[in-house]
Amino acid sequence: MDSQNYARQNFDRELAELEHELLEMASAVERMMADASQALIKLDPVLARNAIAQDDMIDQMELAIESKCMLIIGLQNPAGADLRLVGACLKIITDLERCADLAVDLAKAALKIDNESGRSDIIDLGKFATLCRKMLHESLEAYVRRDLDRVQQVAALENEADGLYRELRAQVFLLMRRDPDFVVAHGWLFLAIHHLERIADHSVNIAERVHYMVTGELVQIAGFADGA
Repeated sequence: MDSQNYARQNFDRELAELEHELLEMASAVERMMADASQALIKLDPVLARNAIAQDDMIDQMELAIESKCMLIIGLQNPAGADLRLVGACLKIITDLERCADLAVDLAKAALKIDNESGRSDIIDLGKFATLCRKMLHESLEAYVRRDLDRVQQVAALENEADGLYRELRAQVFLLMRRDPDFVVAHGWLFLAIHHLERIADHSVNIAERVHYMVTGELVQIAGFADGA
């Protein structure tokens, strides 16, 4: 085997390891999201604290992957599709880490609502949480499969998420006006749906990076499914 082929094989191995670590981080964030959203829906303090406890691990994963990306850029000088892949990894891990932070915020909101003797079942949080988790999962599947159809699916789901967010927000504001004794609990409920909406936004960011990685074109996919 000549030195050029050996160097390429070594580089491909490094890229495969990078992607493996990213997917491990993605799986951990999805598990954290599941715990946090269930903690919020059920007002379960055990699940809430379990989600919060996972945050440090996610932070460490992000730092390790970022270091590997920078090492690859510095030593391998990637170009073309290779550079897009490494660049996409750097952006995706940032969005994943922010999703993890928002999962912590969801878990803390669950604890606060519970402490205020409030309720989370007075709006359809389960539907919204399921939708936002689906967006994150689909964006990651788009990455794994280099699937532009899934990118469009995330764009379509964003429209649905935006509509549901506005609907739930209006319901919470109405509850605040009708039941001022629980305005603090309702305030935490409003923050919770806002955190979920931000997770949906980060899922869109991931899908946009997949689109760039596959096509070499940077686009905003909001409205992409409608041809906008």
